[in-house]
Amino acid sequence: MDNSDLAIDYSSLEWLELPPLNEDTLWTIINESITDTQVNQILWHYLGYQYDQVAQSWDLSQVAPEWLSVYPTPPDFIASRPATVKLTRSIPPQHKQLLKEQLGFKGYKLGEFGPRQTRRATAVSWLLAYLADRV
Repeated sequence: MDNSDLAIDYSSLEWLELPPLNEDTLWTIINESITDTQVNQILWHYLGYQYDQVAQSWDLSQVAPEWLSVYPTPPDFIASRPATVKLTRSIPPQHKQLLKEQLGFKGYKLGEFGPRQTRRATAVSWLLAYLADRV
């Protein structure tokens, strides 16, 4: 898969301390209260991508093989439809409704959403599934 048009200069990113993975953080993603870059950094972290700022390289030892084979560097989930589709497909069926069931998210209103908002909702769905699998 060629993602060169979506290439991210990881060395120039401002790496922030990740917020705790809790309901408040999930709502900040949905409500667009944090940046797309921060959403990506949260997803990358929980997918196992760890960036070493000193070496300016990725430690990929914790990334699942099914991700590593397609994305040897972490994708931009907000800009990349294929990456978001893979994220969606990786959510186990029993966790597909957690966004609605746990957060009470009713979706966006017609005319109030586009691909960015849909991809942010997918990110939250994946993070909820991640949390559910660790309980």
